[in-house]
Amino acid sequence: MKIKPLGDRVLVKPLTSDEVTHSGIVLPESAEKEQKEQGEIVAVGNGPKIGKLKLRVGQSIVFGKYSGDEIEIDKIQYKFLKDEDILGVVEK
Repeated sequence: MKIKPLGDRVLVKPLTSDEVTHSGIVLPESAEKEQKEQGEIVAVGNGPKIGKLKLRVGQSIVFGKYSGDEIEIDKIQYKFLKDEDILGVVEK
């Protein structure tokens, strides 16, 4: 299935967060975790605000953990994010 975001929205595939710290400590579900997430842009809308951000498919972005609307397509979780939900672009 193919979905095209409308207006100033992007479709993002969130990257899975590690449940083990760098030092090897396993974090339980109840542990307080960071409030930011990263994801890869899968599709970009054609709104004017998104156009100004110059986002493109394949870029990694940072967004708030609880921002956007979740959707499942072909058993894969995605998020629809508005332009203001995007905090930054990850440069490699």
